[in-house]
Parts: sequence; structure tokens; C-alpha cells
Amino acid sequence: MSNKLRVVIADDERPARSFLAAMLRGFEDVTLIGEAENGAEAIEMIEKARPHLALLDMQMPEIDGLGVVRLIKKSRMPLVAFVTAYDEYAVRAFEMNAVDYLLKPVERARLREALNRAQERLEHAELRPEARMEAATRVATAADEYEMITRPPLLERIPVRQQDDIVIVPVKEIASVVAEGELLRLTTERNETYTLSYRLKDLEARLDPARFVRLGRGALANLEMLRRVSVMPGGTYVATLTNGQQLSISRLQGRILREHLLKL
Repeated sequence: MSNKLRVVIADDERPARSFLAAMLRGFEDVTLIGEAENGAEAIEMIEKARPHLALLDMQMPEIDGLGVVRLIKKSRMPLVAFVTAYDEYAVRAFEMNAVDYLLKPVERARLREALNRAQERLEHAELRPEARMEAATRVATAADEYEMITRPPLLERIPVRQQDDIVIVPVKEIASVVAEGELLRLTTERNETYTLSYRLKDLEARLDPARFVRLGRGALANLEMLRRVSVMPGGTYVATLTNGQQLSISRLQGRILREHLLKL
């Protein structure tokens, strides 16, 4: 292939994104055309810039790497390589479905191998319209298998330290989880509050996705306690919970949430 390989990367952690970008710039046959710091930005960038290859971090808040490929218009689907911290056993789903992946920390030689694979597929007209649909199907299948393999056990109770005591908070009683700096604030249906030292995206992975929904980059809400989703001036949204708590919702997640609720 005479033209350079056009690549987009998406990772919410700046050091990881910068490290990957620096390696890509070291390859003469590659052009880095964009860096996205979240899933929504990645979708917009991919659909506008039309890269040959997208390197997507598996774990990003609000919309992760799997969510990106599920939301991209199928006619704009590039070749995809997921970047993940899970071991090779966990990502066997990608190998089975001809979807490439890179393990963190990404090694230069392994990145070069992924780039070579992408170039070979382009040379064999892998991105014909019908091939795009086939690729999208393979990615979706790989995503489903990946989630089955890697999903940790769901939490039913969360232990929280309160001074010298350990309080066990039933997950079903939690109305919301809000990130506040390095801590998470849990609010229950009775408006009891607890703080927890944990990353929001890590806790989200341990909560039932049928029960808890993202409101934005820094908040989760219990769907069973969601009373109202209101449109505010400027096109933003606010969620009102049964305990009276009000939380802001990102524009993208607001649209997704309203569509989901209207299907119930």
C-alpha cells in the first residue's frame, strides 16, 4: 500500500494516550490523524476523519471501546484494534473473531505487528462496503464473548469504612454513586451518604448494568430510583431520583437514557 496508514487512538488516560501516540509517530508509514480522550469524541472523530485503523482503549468512562464500535455507523467502520490490560486468555474472543488487540503496556514490536495486519487487510480490499459489515459483525461477536469472559462477579453489598466501623451497604439500596476527586460518594434511597476510595469505572464494572446507568463522566444512578429526566436550557439534562436527589446528565447520555426509558 503506497499511502500511509491513517490511525486514530482513543484512551481516557493521558499518559497511555501520549505513550501510544509517540510510538505511532515513530513509524514512517503511519499518520496519526487524531487522539480522542473519551468514547463520544472517538465516535465523532472516526466518522469525520475516516481512519484506516482505530486503536481503542477497552475501559473508558461513559462509552468504552466496545461501545464505540457498537455506536459507529457501519458504513464508517474502520479496522479496529482494542487496547486492554487483560491477559491473553481473556482476549481469546478477539483472536477467534479476527479482531486485533494490544496488551498494556503496549510494546513497539506488537504495535508494529498490528499495523502490519491492518495494512495487509487494506491491500486485500478488506474495507469494501460488504467487508465493513462483516467486520462490524465480527467485532460485535468478539465484544459479546469478551464481556462474558472478563466480567467480574457483580456486587450485592459494598463494605464501607466509617471511622472504626465497617458498614455493609446493600447495592439495591444505593440510589447514586458520584465521583468526588479521588473518592466516591454513595447515596442511598434514605439519603444516607458514604464515601469510598475506589475508581468509578472499576466500581461500575462490578455493578449490574441492568440496575445502574451512567449519567455522565462522574456519576451512576440506580434505574429503579430514577423518577424523572428533565431537559434543561441549553440542551442539558437533569435526573431526579426518588430520594429527591438531582444529578446532571451529559448531553449524549441524556439522549441515550431517554431513548432507553421510552422503551420500557
